[in-house]
Amino acid sequence: MSRNTIFLTCSIVLNLLLFHSWYFHGEWEQSWTKSATAEAEFVASISCSGHGRAFLDGSIVDGKPVCECNACYGGSHCSVFLPECIADADSGDPMFLEPFWLKHAASSTIVVPGWHRMSYEFNDDSLISKELDAQIRKLHAVIGNAVTDGRFIIFGVGATQLLHAAVQALSTTNHPSSPSRVVASTPYYPIYKEQTEFFNSEDYKFEGDTSLCNNNNGCKGNFIELVTSPNNPDGQLKKAVLQGPSAKTIHDFAYYWPHYTPIPALADENLMIFTLSKLTGHGGSRFGWAIIKDEAVHQRMLTYMNLSTYGVARETQLRVLKLLKVAVENEGKEMFNFGYQTMRNRWRKLSKTMSLSKWFSIQELETQFCSFSERVRGATPAYAWLKCEREEDKDCNAVLHSVNITGRHGSLFGAESRFVRLSLVKSDDDFDLLLKRMGTLVSQENNNDGINKIMTHTNEFIGTDKCTG
Repeated sequence: MSRNTIFLTCSIVLNLLLFHSWYFHGEWEQSWTKSATAEAEFVASISCSGHGRAFLDGSIVDGKPVCECNACYGGSHCSVFLPECIADADSGDPMFLEPFWLKHAASSTIVVPGWHRMSYEFNDDSLISKELDAQIRKLHAVIGNAVTDGRFIIFGVGATQLLHAAVQALSTTNHPSSPSRVVASTPYYPIYKEQTEFFNSEDYKFEGDTSLCNNNNGCKGNFIELVTSPNNPDGQLKKAVLQGPSAKTIHDFAYYWPHYTPIPALADENLMIFTLSKLTGHGGSRFGWAIIKDEAVHQRMLTYMNLSTYGVARETQLRVLKLLKVAVENEGKEMFNFGYQTMRNRWRKLSKTMSLSKWFSIQELETQFCSFSERVRGATPAYAWLKCEREEDKDCNAVLHSVNITGRHGSLFGAESRFVRLSLVKSDDDFDLLLKRMGTLVSQENNNDGINKIMTHTNEFIGTDKCTG
């Protein structure tokens, strides 16, 4: 027997043994998953003092991943507080749910092999995971916040893409002389105006506040009304204003979850948009979905999605599937209770601080029955809609800048500049700093009031002394 024959025979035998071991014992799978697990757990074990996080795809220094610090913290382990930094309450980055996912690391982790879903399409030639579609329907059934039976569902790269796909699908086509008029009730989410104007289509134009052209004003033409409920920025539950055959509605339900609001009833609208970011906190995964009643609208939106991005990444869909399975465990009680308790505690602390102020006010929070928790409860919105009450404080954001707070300017929402949106959904570090700085602002107000009262009393006393002397 030649040497080559011996080598070939040995190679075949070895491969058969390895295949047998993998097929019956899973040792191949265990070997590469162990390596991936070890790498992930090593990065997760890096201490960032509770004020940051190291990531597998983060910067590498001396062969090791380094900490990425939360805002206002620095140093190699994020242990150094930066006292002069800005308290950023502008972004709606929903990091308040990060502690929940740290606690559920094992159940929410996925391992993605190099050969996972390499094709453009799934086996049925679609771009949508049937398992994820089913899981989304289960989620809404568990929470009781939206009807999905007999509806179409499509996926998008976040709600932002889906919003534009919906406007495109509902707009008047082939009528450049009379484009659809896109409207929203003030205060409205700024992206509605910004996105509509950015794409500068002949088929639709942004017209502004719904109240400027409602049914009673005799406005003519086709309308697309964007309704956000709960509303961004003030957290109010909203309904469509415009009615009739010339009015079409897009319902943005990004915040219609028990974290932020009581769920009074199942939403049953023609076109409803949801987003993963405000549900689980995973804004970076860029995933949203639309629930659509009309097949023709569904087809037009599907065409838009196919031509713009040709679907959502398979890795994203896999991760979302895993996250939603965790979200509905124990009938959704654990995750949604964590989110609600966190937001309720933040609102209690902020409301207590603001109750001491006459210069500033925030929106009143309504209570109503929640079908999910089966009790009456208050709203716990994602944002505080702050108003500067003094006549001279026409630019409220400038007032906040005096104590190193930045919020989102009220004018961006179509409102007065004496309003500012403050985000309450960021990390604990961000919220704690915001609360501290707001406390400083209120203390300054009270100190000034005290000084003014003393000066008034002194002047009155001096005036009385002169009169009687």
